[in-house]
Amino acid sequence: MALALASSFRNAPIDPWTVAIGEVGLGGEVRGVPQLGRRLSEAARLGFQRAVIPASQRDDAGSVSIEATGVRTLAEAVRAALPRPTPRPSTDADFP
Repeated sequence: MALALASSFRNAPIDPWTVAIGEVGLGGEVRGVPQLGRRLSEAARLGFQRAVIPASQRDDAGSVSIEATGVRTLAEAVRAALPRPTPRPSTDADFP
């Protein structure tokens, strides 16, 4: 949900083959979830190719055939899941 909000705010879509798994704490930390390996296996079965997961559970990703990126904070998750904003080139029309 948090990445969907960030995606809307930035007006930049999340890659449709990326899944995010984890809980967000009140301080913006990304916390682990039960049965991460099973969740990743199911995500891979559904065709997801990349996952943003809690860094504390990076070792739990095991041998699942999905690229897992561990993050500690929501800010890291946003950087990992959303494309970098590209500055709009300025034109003469931008200046009076």
